[in-house]
Amino acid sequence: MAAPDTQSTSPAYGASVDSNISPANATTVCTWDGKQELDDETWKPLASYAYQGPAELTTGPGPIDRDILHMVRRLSVEEKIGQMIQIQVGLIIDCNGELNETAVEYWLDKWKVGSFLESPGNHNGRYSWYSPQKFAEFTDKVQEIALRRGSKIPVIWGLDSVRGANYVKGATIFPAGIATAATFDPQFAFDAGRIAAKDSRAAGTHWAFAPVLDLAVNKLWSRTYENFGEGPYLSSQMARLSIQGFQGNYKQDRSRVAACLKHFIGYGYPFDGSDRGNRHIAPHELLEYYVPPFKAAIDAGSATAMESYGVVNGEAVMLSHYYLEQLLRRQLGFEGMLVTDWGEINSQANMYFTAKDVKQATRMALQQTSVDMSMVADDDSFGQATTELIKDGTISESRLDKSVARILQLKKDLGLFDHPFADKRLASTVGSQQDVEAARNTAREAITLLKNDRQVLPLKRSEKVLFVGPTLNSTRYMGGGWNVHWQGPSDADGDGVYQGFGDTVLQGIKSITGAAPEYLPGVDIDGNATIDIDRVVEAAKLADKVVVGLGEHTYAENLGNIGQLLLPEKQLELVSTIAEQAKKPVVVVLVQGRPRGLGSVVQQADAIVNAYLPGAYGGLPIAEILYGKTNPSGRLPVTYPATEAQASSTIWQPSYMDYSPQWPFGFGLGYSKITYSNVTVSHAQLRLNQPVTVKVALTNHGPFAQKESVQLYSRQQYRAGYAPDLYRLRKFAKVMLNVNETKTVEFVVEAEELAFWDRRLRKRVEPAPVTLTINPYTAKDVSAVVQLEADPHYVLDEADY
Repeated sequence: MAAPDTQSTSPAYGASVDSNISPANATTVCTWDGKQELDDETWKPLASYAYQGPAELTTGPGPIDRDILHMVRRLSVEEKIGQMIQIQVGLIIDCNGELNETAVEYWLDKWKVGSFLESPGNHNGRYSWYSPQKFAEFTDKVQEIALRRGSKIPVIWGLDSVRGANYVKGATIFPAGIATAATFDPQFAFDAGRIAAKDSRAAGTHWAFAPVLDLAVNKLWSRTYENFGEGPYLSSQMARLSIQGFQGNYKQDRSRVAACLKHFIGYGYPFDGSDRGNRHIAPHELLEYYVPPFKAAIDAGSATAMESYGVVNGEAVMLSHYYLEQLLRRQLGFEGMLVTDWGEINSQANMYFTAKDVKQATRMALQQTSVDMSMVADDDSFGQATTELIKDGTISESRLDKSVARILQLKKDLGLFDHPFADKRLASTVGSQQDVEAARNTAREAITLLKNDRQVLPLKRSEKVLFVGPTLNSTRYMGGGWNVHWQGPSDADGDGVYQGFGDTVLQGIKSITGAAPEYLPGVDIDGNATIDIDRVVEAAKLADKVVVGLGEHTYAENLGNIGQLLLPEKQLELVSTIAEQAKKPVVVVLVQGRPRGLGSVVQQADAIVNAYLPGAYGGLPIAEILYGKTNPSGRLPVTYPATEAQASSTIWQPSYMDYSPQWPFGFGLGYSKITYSNVTVSHAQLRLNQPVTVKVALTNHGPFAQKESVQLYSRQQYRAGYAPDLYRLRKFAKVMLNVNETKTVEFVVEAEELAFWDRRLRKRVEPAPVTLTINPYTAKDVSAVVQLEADPHYVLDEADY
């Protein structure tokens, strides 16, 4: 079953709020019924604006400036502790859904808090989705109070702008991370970050808790859609451009935000598929597969990082000296500010039982790790515990100084000491048609054609097509979680919450065909029951073809936990009934955050299109794919399991293991016939510091122009003492081919890229023949072999444990 719907006012991350912790309602007369309203703010977004693309030169955190060190020395212990506290916005909202200035003053005066997070729309704010104007009024008022109360230091405001500024009304909601990865073009990761940054700054927020860089290994996991897939190299390339998009030159450019690489580390392989489940990952495998995307983000200059929920190999990440000091700081060289995830210090005592109480958990976090800020979120426990630890001498003031210096340096880098308020000029760009097209272009190149028997697709405008299924007539289901609200819009919100900032598949079809499509719902989104199935069958019999939209309800984190991959029974039954009784060609469109099981639908459907979660503007791109206005070019960034047992299968698993998924990593079809030939390698041997060049020619035989993802994989034929990867993606490129056009693509492969981490945490190369393959598991599979030559005792890098 998909996750149950939750109210839009639910606290983010499933946290509970103690309303007694601050005087939020102490002097307020409550007159509001608690039913959120639509923000009636209107504006005419600019059609376009100046847009700077990615630049190789990026800035990142570095040494602490002298004036910041002086500022730290002038602060009292209480002020230092306050800078390390981040609380959620619900603690400063009153019973009428408005900002409670008394509560703001309390948190600033009593606890000197340095940071707030989240959207009022997620925490009992009056409006379900705050416009940039009203959001900025809210954050600016908090900032105004912060400058005259407490420490008189600007606060930094964090927001989960993970796919655009998804909590800001009108901001373009981009396809989910998994869809962005399916484009195999990192430019789209840049676009999402760049646009999210300016829209976040328009709302007066300065810090995006993104990008999400966990490898999506266990496909049951509810956060699969947030990430860039299962491939270390693909995810690393997306990470690099995403950081550039969010940050750019954030120390100068005030339309940028601080990025936050998350969740460090190993979060994407919960043993049982449940969110926060234990992860069993050997240290050398952690370095080999899970660390590279984070390393890429650090090298790209990520200003901040967030540690991961839960435990790895039974050890709490939040309290781990190895993960958060030795690995993150010393080995990977991260110099920025490190924040906890939501309430994660407290969770050591009340969830994981890795600490006696909150005080012990706080002590261990401060003594054993380099964490700088506690997203304590709901209470003053971190402030209380840290104050006691300082007073009894357990924690030194110098430990606070290190963290506070990094926090204040970040605020300076973001310009908060000079320009602490929202830039209201940016509001006119929120929802720009230019941004909408960027999101739609991402979806156009992400949507993946998995099956197309007898060329059922593309549809013809002359054909009579019946459209069935809940995902074809919904904006919110295309958005998924982290979309308007944490769990996505509620049933009460419906699609009305978007107020026109989005579309549906049916709307997209109408824009292409010029006529309203024939549509029947057929089944509810949770698959509890079919709807008027006899009418659906009769209408299908009269149609030339039937398009069925299946998928998932919106969800995020633990509320998206599932016990099996298979889609709800009634959804699958809908397809079977149509196929068996109407006997017409059936096209299935999947709108889903993870690769759900399809059962007999794989055989019964004539065509299958995976749209992932294409975002609020995904309707038109899906329609364009169906009608051939866009030739599909997306490729799977994850392995699509055929059985429950394959939930954690990956393209890089040991080569001796069975790999027979429904569809392999990197798979995807187009409407044109592309052939590959003439694979050449510049040298027969591959040695350290002596790269080889691999060339391959590809030709488009038509009938349409086609964008083609060219993927180069390595497969070492044997590796002494260690099972080699089945296939490992090493390079990729996306090229445009006109009909009858041939292009040659070149890749440079280095022996260093084929090095691996062994159990002693040494990175080295084992000599052996290596097969270099273009697009394995497809009809376009072509290969060449090189001899990898190296001294197996030569160590390229090593790590401590």
